[in-house]
Amino acid sequence: MPLWVSLLALASVSGQFATASKPMISLHPPWTTAFVGEKVNLTCNAFLSNSPQETTWFHQYKWTKTSREIPGNTYEVQESGKYRCQTQGSGQSDPVSLEFTSEDLILQAAPSVFEGDTVALRCREKPGSALSAKVMYKDSRYQQALRDGSDFHIHWAALKHNGWYQCKALREDYNSVASNKVRIQVLELFPTPVLRASPSQPKEGSPVTLTCETRLPPQRSDVQLRFCFFREGQALGSGCSNSPELQIPAMWSEDAGSYSCQAQTVTVSVAKKSLKTHIRVQIPVSRPVLTLMPPGAQALEGTELTLHCEVQRGSLPILYQLFREDTLLQERKTNSWRAMSFRFSLTARHSGNYYCTANNGLGAQRSEAVTISVKVPVSCPVLTLMPPGARALEGAELTLHCEVQRGSLPILYEFFHEDALLKKVETTFWRVGSFRLSLTAERSGNYHCTATNDFGHQRSEAVTLSVIVPVSRPVLTLRAPRDQALVGDTVELHCEAQRGSPPILYLFYLNDVTLGNSSAPSGGGVSFNLSLTAEHSGNYFCEADNSLGVQRSTAVPLRVKGELTLPTIA
Repeated sequence: MPLWVSLLALASVSGQFATASKPMISLHPPWTTAFVGEKVNLTCNAFLSNSPQETTWFHQYKWTKTSREIPGNTYEVQESGKYRCQTQGSGQSDPVSLEFTSEDLILQAAPSVFEGDTVALRCREKPGSALSAKVMYKDSRYQQALRDGSDFHIHWAALKHNGWYQCKALREDYNSVASNKVRIQVLELFPTPVLRASPSQPKEGSPVTLTCETRLPPQRSDVQLRFCFFREGQALGSGCSNSPELQIPAMWSEDAGSYSCQAQTVTVSVAKKSLKTHIRVQIPVSRPVLTLMPPGAQALEGTELTLHCEVQRGSLPILYQLFREDTLLQERKTNSWRAMSFRFSLTARHSGNYYCTANNGLGAQRSEAVTISVKVPVSCPVLTLMPPGARALEGAELTLHCEVQRGSLPILYEFFHEDALLKKVETTFWRVGSFRLSLTAERSGNYHCTATNDFGHQRSEAVTLSVIVPVSRPVLTLRAPRDQALVGDTVELHCEAQRGSPPILYLFYLNDVTLGNSSAPSGGGVSFNLSLTAEHSGNYFCEADNSLGVQRSTAVPLRVKGELTLPTIA
């Protein structure tokens, strides 16, 4: 496995793969410290293409060579300093520092160490130095005595192995000699994985893909990772696998919970677990149920009514909407309960069919309709006469209308004349009751009506009606002092109609000649006195007139004889 010296900018791909944006330099042999005269081969590793490319090398930031030959990406060096490389279409690599020394003792180490690596530290003496009793130190503390030709090994490298390492040996004169110091900085093999769910909030019954995301550095791109997935701490599937993805065919409400994943090497020398991710299963709302409080399909106007819309299942938040006859009345959203209440004080216009809908973004559901009949007490009725007017002619057909502006059906109407019940009328379709009667003189007086339903009783104001009667044919009566009327007698003419609305005007006639007239303001008859002369013989009659018609009496004849002779006194 090549040992990469330069860290690259990494872009996380699915699971463990990474893409490099610039080349990296590897060493052979894999040491950054060597003796003067030894050679180190530098290899420029480009990741953009597998085809031969032009490679440019830099030493101490200065150009040294450019090559298109194969292998043009390898450069043999023997000088200390910092080296960089660049391939066509990429930027310069990170530098690698090499040191060629003439010291008697050197400590060689790999330029980069990652978690889980087995690290070899090689303590070498310059040929001919005749050193013995090599000992390894870490941060100036004794670690281990080294046998000739053996390396110091660190197994399962971890952060605890970080530090400065140095080896020491004895010369033949038993003087101590120390090597160069090497700093071991254990690098992260891969970051703590992140668990992602796609979709992050799955709909109930839909599939979900869990991805355990982490990344390997280019220096360790050939390391095989294995991935394990957990729910509430329990392993999912058949255990760990090479795939960073786990397919869940269908998520149900009981599958919601805390999920995590673990990425580990095949030998489990490095294992890291993600933070817990809570996966919430989005549950479509069930069909809502609309109920009334207080229960019942009928409610009295003015009652405080609560309509309760509730679903048994469904992820929050839920938007509830209340409709009457497909007209939206109110809407509210809840984040804590799977129910919503709507309150209002009932009026007559609230009668109708109601339903509610519930929607949490996964599909709306509609409840069955609930019918509300708002019962309204009757308003005060109004009594009207048709034809209108306070006076009506006897014999006319009169219609009494009793009407309320508000009130639930059926309504019972009752018509009264001077508190005497005339008629009952019940209506189930209209808020008006009618009653007809033919007028007689006895129908004059005060009328009113009442309206009654199951929720109230109201009485109208009184309406006064005067039935006017045309006069009947009058009767003329002559009242004389004797059977034979004589000149000089006084005769009383009495004219009277038995029926007729007052006032009545009476006119008296003799042979079609008007004798006089008299009025009866309150009805009844009138009298007219006449002092007889010889010319008063003839036919007498009278007429009665109350502006509704004129009636004439039957003629009554009267013969007047000569003057009255007084007896002689002896």
